[in-house]
Amino acid sequence: MSTHESSPATRTGGCHCGDVRYEVIVDTSTASSCNCSVCTKFGVLGAVVKPDVFTLLSEEAKLTSYSRAPEIANRFFCARCHVHCFGKGHLAQLGGDFVSINLNTLDDFDPSRAKMVYWDGRHDNWGAGPRSAPWPVLS
Repeated sequence: MSTHESSPATRTGGCHCGDVRYEVIVDTSTASSCNCSVCTKFGVLGAVVKPDVFTLLSEEAKLTSYSRAPEIANRFFCARCHVHCFGKGHLAQLGGDFVSINLNTLDDFDPSRAKMVYWDGRHDNWGAGPRSAPWPVLS
């Protein structure tokens, strides 16, 4: 019997204070961990979905955003408690438009039940794809 979550399901999530709420159809059996400075500092465990399965339930005015590379994606945060909930962007390698969910903001996500995959964003090594073990920290 697998300990991993299974198949896409409708889930809800949001920030710490409750001002930002969303609904998404997402498979939480695999969580992505990236070692780039942004994902590391924000503590993101991610999953990427198409925009049509993501619904923001709260007002957009409750959000603030940040982007290191606006041509790729914007990260959205609660304007009050500053929790990073999701990002939106466009990348050909991901099939065009996407929403990146911070799985840690789902109401019922248990990271111990997800298979982890690791990306080497710290070295912009996206072409190598995900690995089953963390990338070594190189200077």
